[in-house]
Amino acid sequence: MQTTLRSVPQPLVRTNQWFIVLSVVSTWITGFEWILALPLGAGILGLVFGFNPVMRIAKTFLKKAPSEYIPEDWEQQQFNQLIAVICLAGGLISYSIGLIGLGHFFTIMVALAAFIAILGFCVGCFIRFQWKKFRARKTLMH
Repeated sequence: MQTTLRSVPQPLVRTNQWFIVLSVVSTWITGFEWILALPLGAGILGLVFGFNPVMRIAKTFLKKAPSEYIPEDWEQQQFNQLIAVICLAGGLISYSIGLIGLGHFFTIMVALAAFIAILGFCVGCFIRFQWKKFRARKTLMH
């Protein structure tokens, strides 16, 4: 019996990462914190309903079948999106209540992680791997 793994075409993941980076930078430049609500809303929809509008729109621009692109693990992307949603929400809330430094902290973290992922190193993947390794070690000890 063959198991199929859910995956997301890499160009869709990259588009979402760029959307996060550009939204955060736009927020910094304009001072309009509501811009963070755009990637936050897309991320929440992706986590809760499996429908990320940014990726859905980007999918219409794919030139090949989705299966012909480098696949990204769906579960890993959900984990990464959860981290992004937490940071975007933290940034939006912090800016909204006047905690500018904390807002910068959250938005720098998410923008940096997304940009580093675009460059080829997945911070969320590293965190998830370390977490799984820790859990496995903990299980072996008991």
